[in-house]
Amino acid sequence: MNAPLRIFSLALCALAGTAAAQPTFESPSPTQGSSTSQTANEMADKGMYKPVEYANAAKPGPMIIVIPGEVKSNNANFAQKFGPNNIADFAELELGKANFKVLERSSLGHLLQEFQLAYNLGDPQAARKYLQKGKLKTTKWVMKFDILKAEQVAQAQEGFSGRPIGALLGIFGSGRGGAAGDVVVSSVETGQSTGVWIIGMRWKIIDANTTEQVATGYTEEKMELGAKSTSVLGFSSGEAGGLTLDGMVQRLVQKNVWEIDSKHK
Repeated sequence: MNAPLRIFSLALCALAGTAAAQPTFESPSPTQGSSTSQTANEMADKGMYKPVEYANAAKPGPMIIVIPGEVKSNNANFAQKFGPNNIADFAELELGKANFKVLERSSLGHLLQEFQLAYNLGDPQAARKYLQKGKLKTTKWVMKFDILKAEQVAQAQEGFSGRPIGALLGIFGSGRGGAAGDVVVSSVETGQSTGVWIIGMRWKIIDANTTEQVATGYTEEKMELGAKSTSVLGFSSGEAGGLTLDGMVQRLVQKNVWEIDSKHK
């Protein structure tokens, strides 16, 4: 290949590589690049979505439907944040990555709603009847993911105030050095607190022909939320963070789908 053709070929390859690259975006935050931005981003990185390598992903799974489960926790904050559809959406995403053939709930219309109602009412005969219609005919399994537990089980906090020590320095100290020490020590305030939640999720596999339970499992994860702050002579710093409820539910779904993929495909 002559030199001009070689250069043209390399240019085309470079353009193709550029076109295929995933888009990246810059942060519009005014603190972007600062020490607080770096600290906050490092914490956020730990909570970002991380794909799971499913052991049997190369093996195609059967046709399945994920029906919205139940949130059985009495915790008001969790119940307000999450509904059954949120959990089912996460489950559809992960089961698709594990190479199960997932029928989209939105494309099934009223049939899925009627099946779910019959199943929840404990009428397997009526539920089976709906599974023999339309796209539901090809379904082998119906899957369901329920939140059984979401509760804060532990909380701890500690702090330090320099005011009492500063007062002692003011009493026993003498001269300008003692006064300066009083000011510095009295201005020191530190504190930190940590709360730990336990969130548990159950999964079920239901035979689409008989509506009998094929398999079930349960897993729990701890979710830690923390904050700390320091203040000295008017200069303050603080950090707060932890995994969100969205992130925790998605991790529980990933653990459960890993078990389903490994043991029941």
